[in-house]
Amino acid sequence: MINIQTLKGFRDFLPQEAKKREYVLNTLKKVFESYGFEPLETPSLEYEEVLTGKYGDEGEKLMYKFLDNGKRKVALRYDQTVPLARVVAQYQNEITFPFKRYQMQNVWRAENTQKGRYREFLQVDADIVGVYSPLADAEIISLAQDAVKNLGFKNVVLYINDRRVFSELQQEYITTLDKLEKVGRENVLKELTQKGLSEKDALDMLSKIETTELPDYLNELFKVLKKKNNESLEIKFKPTLARGLNYYTGAVFELSVAGLNLGSIGGGGRYDDLIGIFAGRDIPAVGFSFGFDRLMEAMEELDLFPKNLKTKDVFVAFSSSDLQEKALEITTRLRENKINAQYYLEDAPLEKQLKYADKKMLPYCVIVEEKNLVLKDMEKRTQENLSLEELIKRLK
Repeated sequence: MINIQTLKGFRDFLPQEAKKREYVLNTLKKVFESYGFEPLETPSLEYEEVLTGKYGDEGEKLMYKFLDNGKRKVALRYDQTVPLARVVAQYQNEITFPFKRYQMQNVWRAENTQKGRYREFLQVDADIVGVYSPLADAEIISLAQDAVKNLGFKNVVLYINDRRVFSELQQEYITTLDKLEKVGRENVLKELTQKGLSEKDALDMLSKIETTELPDYLNELFKVLKKKNNESLEIKFKPTLARGLNYYTGAVFELSVAGLNLGSIGGGGRYDDLIGIFAGRDIPAVGFSFGFDRLMEAMEELDLFPKNLKTKDVFVAFSSSDLQEKALEITTRLRENKINAQYYLEDAPLEKQLKYADKKMLPYCVIVEEKNLVLKDMEKRTQENLSLEELIKRLK
């Protein structure tokens, strides 16, 4: 017998949830395009060599790799930044710089599944390629701020650091320091000693990082952000913030909502060396990625979804079997006038049709009678008789 369930770590989204996701994506897309960002899509599969060696040890462990039917070594997209780097290198003579792109696609990671961690999930990225100036960093931060503002978030905090704070440390120590907020000071010190440091050296390392003064680059970036009128965004220097991925080279940042115990809802930073690996020349870049599931969870918790995400379709019902064909004609006329309309697809009593429309939470129902068209408001439970022209005008 077939095992009727989704794979562990993978999900289905039924219409009501899919509509919420669509609402968030459309809101983000409008903000991105208002800043002049353009869409980009890349394949789900890349050659394994394109992705490997870019994410650190954890990335290597979590990447889905396999041989395809042609015995080629391939891997599923782990994030959208490395594929972007490949695209820029491959099409650098066709791209206009600065290149501002956004991307909304699924990525795959072989995670140990738990609450909030999935093996297939959506990432939403925005990046600026080809500019060293802190103006680009400020533009990305403003974009992220406007995106969450348009979704209804308040009390948003941006934590920021410069990866050059860790320039003298090994990557394995940086990864541990980045866990400070998640696991606490004691566990960070314990892990550092497990990686070979003495208790004194571990404590000295952590204390030195925690007391780091604001680096010059961030000082300059803060000034730019002030000029861009970001007063509503609370910005905090966090010298232990590293972001997990190896490719970050300068400013790194994470966006959190004060009062929510969800961690960051997005983050990013500057990665000036990554594209050069593919392009053979230095091409700077800075970007931001929203943790889409975390974003959705935060919106649910704060009740930020609009109440009118219900289907806006008009339902056309027929009061008797011989009026079914007329109902189809009315439906066609509504669609021709750019009004979303649907009707019952088999002969059925009016009561059954209305019950269907009610269950689907459709706002309006047009009942086709022998001599009348009755527009019924399904929420208010009111109705009125209208001609077809009046009906079209009202529904538009």
